[in-house]
Parts: sequence; structure tokens; C-alpha cells
Amino acid sequence: MKDINIAMSKYFAVNDNAFLKAENLAGDTGLGRVLSTLKILSYNVWFQDVEIDERMGAFGDLIQFYSPDVICFQEVTPYIYETFRQSSWWKAYNCSVSEEMAVMRPYFCMQLSKLPVKSFNRKPFSKSKMLRELCMAEIEVGGKPLVVATSHLESPCPAPPKWDQMHSEERVAQAKEALNLLKKFPNVIFGGDMNWDDDLDGQLPLSGGWVDAWAELRHRENGWTYDTSSNPMLSANRPLQKRLDRFVCNLHDFELNAINMIGTEAIPGVSYCKEKRMGRRVQRLMLPVLPSDHYGLLLKVNSQ
Repeated sequence: MKDINIAMSKYFAVNDNAFLKAENLAGDTGLGRVLSTLKILSYNVWFQDVEIDERMGAFGDLIQFYSPDVICFQEVTPYIYETFRQSSWWKAYNCSVSEEMAVMRPYFCMQLSKLPVKSFNRKPFSKSKMLRELCMAEIEVGGKPLVVATSHLESPCPAPPKWDQMHSEERVAQAKEALNLLKKFPNVIFGGDMNWDDDLDGQLPLSGGWVDAWAELRHRENGWTYDTSSNPMLSANRPLQKRLDRFVCNLHDFELNAINMIGTEAIPGVSYCKEKRMGRRVQRLMLPVLPSDHYGLLLKVNSQ
């Protein structure tokens, strides 16, 4: 693992040094740092048992390298939770999920914050076959209130015989419900695996000051966080390129600074065997392994 960590740190430095140069800490207080720039990470960690220890180790390397102030994870399993909890980076964060809560569900969303948290809250969606919910962390940054929210909206699950179980109706209803709940707060960052498909679900129902951070900051780029073409771990899957993961924001005391995808490189020295059916025969492929089947999104906002 040491050699892997060294190799990973090298490609992080090459790919992302320019993004990190803008980091600016304003100072320190007894309760936590006062930031002029805040970094929020959203990442679906992928609950599948594919080289899971190596992948979770890679997440730890990403966290230590980018040092996000707030993290929003989706698809955390009890095993992943315990692996994270025993990691060296864990103690720097306040966690929204207790050890007792972590064993009660097969997978869940989880928030972590380096900053003091006034409250963590969870609101189950009124329309969900998959027990999906909205998770919220209320924090203060330089005396300014900020709500960071996350969710894993209803997943499409096409299966025979009709292959039409896309759950778009539930997903759209959940997005509307979440935005309606969050609109009462003066500063909101809502990031997560929205499973959003513009072709199927239409445009996100944004109004009244809400903006899609990727569309606002990098509108010339596709922003596909699930991409079977660029992610070699998924090269044996059916083709799919979608901007499933989003950050949407409604901010009065903060402004958008930058947004980047992270976790886009294979973990050095790690591979797995994937079986792919080719007509009547099954082909065994050795494929690279990335931290997840999704890419992560790292958002930076400035305090005004």
C-alpha cells in the first residue's frame, strides 16, 4: 500500500496542483477554522465488493490530499463505515452517523465536517421505494450560517421483462421536495448522487436563486460523473455517460469559486476480473480499479 500511496500522491500533484493553489485560510479560532474558502466534497463510494479495501484506502488518500472541510458520501455500507472510522483521517471530522446507526441499514448517506456542526438532520422522502432521504448539516462559517445537504435520489433499476423501471417520477418528486425544504435557509449547498438524467427527468427544478454549480462554472464541459468511456473500470459495462452527480446552490453570503472532478485515475497496481458475455461465450477481462464507479465532485465557495 505504501508504494500505491506514493504513486497516487504523484498523480494527484500533477493533475490538481493548480486547483489547490487558490486555497486560502484566513485564520483559526478556538472552535474551528475561519475560512475564506470552503471545500465541499460529494462522492458516491460504490457499495460493491470490488477490491473494496484498496478502494477505501484510495478514498483516504484523496481526503488527505484535498482536505475537504465538509464531505457528503453516498452508498456507505456498515463495512465501509467501519473501515473509514479506523482510518487516520477520521478524527479530523464530526460525523452525522453514529456507530449504532451505521449497522441499522445496508447502505446510507453520511456527512463529515471539520467545522463545528450545530445539527445533523435527516428527512425521509415522502415518495421513495428505496428509503431515500435528505441529509442536512447546519454549520457556521465566519459567523455566517450554511446548510450543506446531500442525498442519493431514487436509482434507475431497469430489469426484464420491460426494462422500464427508471423511477423518474420518484426522483423528480424527491428533488422538488428537497429544494422546497431547503429554500428557507439563506445559504445552501446541496450535493449528491442525484441519479439525474436530463433526457429522462428534464431539467432540475431550480428557481428563485438556485444554480447548478457545474453548469455555472464549467458550462462548456459535459461533467459526466459516470462515464463508461473515460472510466476504464466500467469499460465492460453497457455504454452510459451521464452527469448523475450534482451540486446545486442557493447562496447569499458565499459565492461559487471552482468545481473539479476527482478520483478520475486508476489506483496504481490494482485490478479486478470482470466477466463480460459476448454472444454465447463469457470473456474474462482484467480491468483497472478506480476509487468508485462514479467520479467525485469537489466544490469551492468563497465567503463574501
